[in-house]
Amino acid sequence: MNRQQFHRAAAAALLGLATLGSAWAQDAYPSKPVNMVVPFPPGGVADVVGRPVAEAMARHLNQSVVVVNRAGAGGGIGMAQVAKAAPDGYTVLMALSSLVVLPEADRILQRAPMFEINQLIPIARMTADPTVLVVRADSPWKTYADFVAHARANPGRVTFGSSGNYGTMHVPMEQLKAATNTFMLHVPYTGAGPAIVGLLGGQVDAIATGPASAVQHIKGGRLRALAHWGEGRLALLPDVPSFKELGVNIGYSQWAGLFAPAGTPPAVVDKLREAARAAVRDERTIQTMTNAGTQFQYQDAAEFDAFVKADAAAMKAVVQRIGKVN
Repeated sequence: MNRQQFHRAAAAALLGLATLGSAWAQDAYPSKPVNMVVPFPPGGVADVVGRPVAEAMARHLNQSVVVVNRAGAGGGIGMAQVAKAAPDGYTVLMALSSLVVLPEADRILQRAPMFEINQLIPIARMTADPTVLVVRADSPWKTYADFVAHARANPGRVTFGSSGNYGTMHVPMEQLKAATNTFMLHVPYTGAGPAIVGLLGGQVDAIATGPASAVQHIKGGRLRALAHWGEGRLALLPDVPSFKELGVNIGYSQWAGLFAPAGTPPAVVDKLREAARAAVRDERTIQTMTNAGTQFQYQDAAEFDAFVKADAAAMKAVVQRIGKVN
């Protein structure tokens, strides 16, 4: 072999090694920490679900999964951040059901949507809890009947907090207002955690929230649940009636689910799905969720995708009924 042939052979070998190295690097996902964006402040449902799930996923992936709280615009800022992130599996989203509401709400408000649902790929649904109507335990309202009677007699005097306009705490209250022909004053916060602090501190009179973010305060005697937007009775709050049981035909589920940017490679999506599936089977995580007042209601990617599409269609109609709000 002459020198020219030797150099050609060496170059070919190096190219082959580079190709193998590139393929190995792709197969090695994740090779660095994964950021899980929670689009609300600490203390809300997405955060309560996201943190134990991130820890369990990290154990399965053998890589850190870092929770990043990115609050604002009822969750829209964090959701848009992930929708526009590089589709490489290193930025994922723990979203709430407001994800299917916000794009339509932006259109109602005659502004460009911060993101579109098709910019995100559903990975797995984690929870799906009915929203609960909560007031302070020292309030004069012992029952839902007391509360609605006061609201009817005092238009605009009852205030309710939320995680932001058209968010998961706002939409169910707008449903309640429409169904009962009452006017209550909306006070938007940046997330469920601050809204609950506002309720506990007396800045607002009521909130609609997932059980996980309020159950400890209910058990501790600081808050009182009056009714919920689900079906039948809740295992966590068996004494609390549903609105349907009370003759008010409304329902709302505050689900939490994992998403990745559209265009994420299928192999990476599969690894995220496997990690999410491992999380909902992890005994330590199940116990943490139980202690927090919720439980997994898992759906894998295909089933969750169909669920998201159906919920988006239903919530579009709800938002259009609500119309433009401030």
